[in-house]
Amino acid sequence: MENEDAMRFFIENPAPPTLSDVENKVNKFIDLQPENRNVVLVTSGGTLVPMEKNMVRYIDNFSAGSRGAASAEYFCKAGYAVIFLYRNFSMMPFVRHFEGPWTNLFAKKDDESPLSWEIKDSLRNMLSNSLEDLELMKEQNQLLCLPYTMLTEYLWYLKTVAEGLKCLRSRALFYLAAAVSDFHIPAQDMSEHKIQSGAGKDKLELTMRPVPKFLRYLVDSWAPEALIISFKLETDENILIHKARAALHRYNHQLVIANLLTTRKRSVAFVIHDSVMWLHLSEDDLRNGVEIEYYIVSQCVKLHKEKNLT
Repeated sequence: MENEDAMRFFIENPAPPTLSDVENKVNKFIDLQPENRNVVLVTSGGTLVPMEKNMVRYIDNFSAGSRGAASAEYFCKAGYAVIFLYRNFSMMPFVRHFEGPWTNLFAKKDDESPLSWEIKDSLRNMLSNSLEDLELMKEQNQLLCLPYTMLTEYLWYLKTVAEGLKCLRSRALFYLAAAVSDFHIPAQDMSEHKIQSGAGKDKLELTMRPVPKFLRYLVDSWAPEALIISFKLETDENILIHKARAALHRYNHQLVIANLLTTRKRSVAFVIHDSVMWLHLSEDDLRNGVEIEYYIVSQCVKLHKEKNLT
């Protein structure tokens, strides 16, 4: 039934015009990889759900893509080739530290020269190193960045990338960190033009359908031999592990990384079928600026190696 819902979604929501370009880029990127290099798809950021076909209003997720961007970086440094499927204008690997307000990057010089602003001393070396790392990853064909905005774009791209990675079999890893909308308005139910206000109406009522659970289709059909890792975010700690285990049972993939909204930057749980392992940043980690994604990716790489050895 879930697989039927997934296929119906693609029939009811036509492919974006950019799909063939994405497919070509993915296939070329995969062809460039040496036989001993693993490839990971990292998804990142939130998905936008339009309320009209000629979109004025929309429903969005809060995710800025910080976990996905940081994780993509650490996968590259671990030797993986990374396909980074990210929400347009969300955080990017290697340059993510410099994506805040531009005024935070510059300081005024003491002299009165015409060029009186310069990059802050504390950031200059970091920026140089980040740009050099980014350039190296591109030279070594280790990073392909694919932007999306709409929910439909994300799901079509996910399907296309997964089908491209199928040839790599167990060398492929899926790290699904994007915050995907649970509900959408099917194209045939959507208003053609801007939804009008006024006319005596004191409320707006929308009917939304659940987004099909594509994880089952990914496990069964698109990438059956790959290591597939999903994320579970909750606000209630009492249901977190239960919900993560339920997802494992329902979709039959290998790992759910569970985290709470309020503590996700310093604590996560690795949930597999028979155990739970918590990762926490120590006080020393926090003082030294260590990111929890460093530990998350290290564990995922270890799990991928163990899977390929069995």
